[in-house]
Amino acid sequence: MRKIVPSFVLPVFLCSLFVSCGNKREIAWVVSTPEISWQIQNSSDIKWEKGNAETLVDVNDARQTIEGFGACFNELGWTSLGLLSEADRLSVIQELFAPGTGANFTICRMPLGANDFSRNWYSYNETDGDFEMKNFSISNDYETLIPFIKEAQAYNPSLRIWASPWSPPSWMKYNKHYACAVPNEHWAEQYRNDLAADRQGAEGTNMFIQEDGYFKAYALYFRKFIEAYRKEGIDIFMVMPQNEFNSCQIFPSCTWTASGINRFVGEYLGPEMKNTGVELFFGTMERANTLLTDTLLKDKLSSRYIRGVGFQWAGKGAIGNVHAGYPDLKLYQTEQECGNGKNDWQYCCYAWSLMKHYLTEGANVYTYWNISLEKGGISRWGWSQNSLVTVDPVTKTYKYNYEYYLMKHFSHYIRPGAKRVAVSGESDDILAFKNEDNSTVIVLHNSKDEEITRRIKIGEDVLSITLKPQSFHTITVN
Repeated sequence: MRKIVPSFVLPVFLCSLFVSCGNKREIAWVVSTPEISWQIQNSSDIKWEKGNAETLVDVNDARQTIEGFGACFNELGWTSLGLLSEADRLSVIQELFAPGTGANFTICRMPLGANDFSRNWYSYNETDGDFEMKNFSISNDYETLIPFIKEAQAYNPSLRIWASPWSPPSWMKYNKHYACAVPNEHWAEQYRNDLAADRQGAEGTNMFIQEDGYFKAYALYFRKFIEAYRKEGIDIFMVMPQNEFNSCQIFPSCTWTASGINRFVGEYLGPEMKNTGVELFFGTMERANTLLTDTLLKDKLSSRYIRGVGFQWAGKGAIGNVHAGYPDLKLYQTEQECGNGKNDWQYCCYAWSLMKHYLTEGANVYTYWNISLEKGGISRWGWSQNSLVTVDPVTKTYKYNYEYYLMKHFSHYIRPGAKRVAVSGESDDILAFKNEDNSTVIVLHNSKDEEITRRIKIGEDVLSITLKPQSFHTITVN
């Protein structure tokens, strides 16, 4: 009779890496340095001892639940991967999404219409005055986002996806344009927008037309998007009303006041999403002003619908206060800060500080930004950003960048349902988690240029480990 293996059992290839210790615990250990990424280490080099330790991991002091890790499906991610052979492209997708293989991504973001890493501006309905959405169409997405997501789903059918717009259809805005700001005079011509200077917006203003008919039409626009994607076998489980609603940008963007977005959520979008069976979060928050969140969470209408809050960029300064004020609310880190296209070790170390901050402050989800970009990482609007994967358009080859392996140090081992657990002591470059199967995952960083030894107490035992210079480590203990 064939033996049925429970889905939560670690993959065979990973289990084979575990080495039993003298106290019958089992350990897996992987290291990444600037020279070599994802090195499987000899677990016998980790010592189990007694006595004092500078760091305590308290597996009985559980904090927030981790829902997962992921990135954003952007159009330029798909077009860059499209330069590869089919075999190479599918190898990348498998590495990112197949359970038990590589990054194990379980929850991802997508734009609702164009964003700054789209091929160009588009919305799902640019017909001025079409309040009934008769001309709504996702035809653009059949070329990019839909096949991108479907390939990921083929490896992980349980992949969860949420969405947010960068801009509503241009005719719904006071300035009748997708952008909010005009590039400065030094901006290269091919990357400019055609926004007139007298139609620029500003933070602290509502660029969306604050009228009942427009609010109703925009809520319907969201519903049409959800329904169209469902027909393609892609279930959007949650939406946020606006990416970076305070930011006036040269790319697709739309500023809102907190009171304006509160009215849209409480009276229009909230009821529409509830009827559609889709969760609604507030976000994305890119300012450190907790009062912006309070505007909705303390409102008698909006608070009925808001199930969580998303944070990115300077929003990292607000997540701790929101977590303290609303401890039962889900909190997502929605976009890792994007870098400059160099994908270097220095920025990877900065990314570690971001991950450590968000996860320590209560984030249930951590989201990277660009999955893949061509070499240089240049957007349609003319600046470079980092990505998990870089594709060389000349040689049609690809490589995984440092930040991919940093994400993998977390996402490969920390599974949905895990709890972050308390860490105390002298070292602050450590995070710890407990999976539902009771395995403990410890992620460490040595930022020094020389080896250091860390003594970490887990229960009654002390784990003693020597960390290579400039290195990231994941240790899994059973």
